[in-house]
This record gives sequence, structure tokens and C-alpha cells, in this order.
Amino acid sequence: MLLAFWPGGVLADQTFYPAKSGNTAAPVLTVYSSLDEPLAQPMIGGFQEANPDVAVRYEDMLTGEIYDRIVRETDAGGKTADFAFSSAMDLQVKLSNDGYAQVSNLPMSAAWPKWANWRNTAYALTFEPAVFVYHKPSFAHEPVPSSRAEFVGYLKRKGNAVYGRISTYDIERSGVGFLFMARDQEQFGDIWSVIGAMGAAGVKLYSTSSAILERVADGRFVLGYNILGSYAADWASRHPDVGIVLPKDYTVVMSRIGLVPQAAAEPELGRRYLAFFMSKEGQTIMARELQIPAVSPEVAGENTANTLQELLGAQLRPVPVSPGLMVYLDQVKRARLIAHWNEVLRAQ
Repeated sequence: MLLAFWPGGVLADQTFYPAKSGNTAAPVLTVYSSLDEPLAQPMIGGFQEANPDVAVRYEDMLTGEIYDRIVRETDAGGKTADFAFSSAMDLQVKLSNDGYAQVSNLPMSAAWPKWANWRNTAYALTFEPAVFVYHKPSFAHEPVPSSRAEFVGYLKRKGNAVYGRISTYDIERSGVGFLFMARDQEQFGDIWSVIGAMGAAGVKLYSTSSAILERVADGRFVLGYNILGSYAADWASRHPDVGIVLPKDYTVVMSRIGLVPQAAAEPELGRRYLAFFMSKEGQTIMARELQIPAVSPEVAGENTANTLQELLGAQLRPVPVSPGLMVYLDQVKRARLIAHWNEVLRAQ
């Protein structure tokens, strides 16, 4: 999910879930999703409990392939998925903006947060902060950085002691990493001082969250910057030496977006699945069983936007679902940001 969003020609991994009613002629809901199929099972199970006469074909693929297939199949005049769920916020909004998604007026549409709903067409369905992760034993005798200024101060103070033991995403290969960096540039005027300090500290770059978290868990790394919070929380629950900080200066929040494609073969089934995703039941499954924070205003308790917003308020900066996300799909702007990133890292 964290690889670059560009088409790679990867074949989808398909899983078929027969209708619970046993009806072999049941209508089939087709889902294109970047969420690993094992993680998606509780949501599919919940949907089929509520819709026992619907079968589900789940196609697990990279975010770029989801975008590519929907465009290719639609432009060829054929049918495509009934529901698309992806962490590539920019590509999902581009599908919506370019006419490849249809309006879905649903029971929760009016109550959905304004930032999370683009014209009742593309809906943010998760609430996932970018966090600092740290190796707890390495901070037994000093405070953990809780802001970007403190992060830079720590790197400068510790110098050679932490050289090569800091990590973040490689924004050339990680779509989420690129999204977080682009958002940092908008939110923090001095962001390049952070990048420069990481370069001076011999930062290690990876395309996946697990590669970073594995090395924080065993102490090879002391700090990870801008790591996707849902993955960090999962690792922290299984590895007691992994700590998490939501930076107090500001915390970027990304979301996975769901939509019903314009050329869906069974659009009403797609809307029914989206409505389940947005329902109190579906969002509760998301928070409790998938361990991904829910965005619904109806859902409270741990692992929800409601709780995080009550605790942190304006510190949280959700990425709005809007055409503004498409800015860095412009290849010139994207290349310029990546070039500057590499230049600042190399200069150190």
C-alpha cells in the first residue's frame, strides 16, 4: 500500500466470498482495494451478515493499479468495480474530478465531516495520523521529541550517537510518504530544516512502514519520522519497545477514500457497500477489528476521529478530500519536490 502510486502492471489478487444465503446465482459485488485481503475480511463479513444474498469478489491490488484499471476499463466502454477503496487520496480524487466516479447520496452523507466528503462522490473513510515512532529503551533517560523543533534539537544534540539510526519514508517510492512530505511543506515553513537535520544524521529511507517499525522495535533505529499511525499502533500493540508520539506542533492525518465508479457493473451494490462502510456498524468494525481509526462522527471510543479530536483539537490537520490533492500529480511539481528533497539530504 505504501509503494508509489504509479501503474506497475501488477495483477490483482482475487478472493471470492459466496453469498451467505447459499444462493449460487446471487448478485456479485466487485471491490478493487489496496487494503490487504486478510485485513478486509471483518468488513466483508459484516457486510454479508447484513446482506446475506450478496456475493463479494475482492481484488487486492496496488493503488496505482486501481486507478489504472478503472480508467482503462471505463474508457474501453466496459464495466469496472462497483466499489474502489484506496489509500492514494490524490488518485481517488482525480477519478472523481475526471468523471470516473458517480454521486452516492447515502444516509450518512449530510452528517459526514465536510473535509471528508467531496460532492457526495469521494468519501474519506479512515482517520490516520502521521506520527513519530521511537525505541523506548533509547529514551529511558531523556524526553522523547514531541515537535519538529524538538526532533531537530535532539538530532543536533546527539550527533554521532544516533548517526544512521533515524528513518523515514523514501518519498520517491512511498506514496504515503510523498503525501506527508507535501503536506509538511504546506503546514510548516521551516520543514527543510527538519529534512536537513535528518540528512546530517544519516537518515535511512524505506518504502514501507514495516521496514522502519521492525528496526525501531529491535533498537537498530531510535526514531522514525512521519510514520503512518495505524501501522505504528499495530506494531506497538505487539512490540512493547515501540513508542508513538503525535507531534504537538501539528499532526497530519491522511485517509483512505471510497467511491463508486461511474462504470460500475452493479452501482447499487457498490453504494450499499459504501453505506455499510460509513454506518456505525461498519465504522466500529473498522476501529475495533481492522485497527484503523474510524472517521464517522457517530462512533466514539478508542481508535476514532472523535476521541483524537477531543484530545488534540486543532493539533490535528486532516488532509481534505478536494481537488487540491491533485497538485502533486503534476509531474513537473512532483519532480521538483523530489529533487529538492534529494538535494537537501545530499547537502548534509
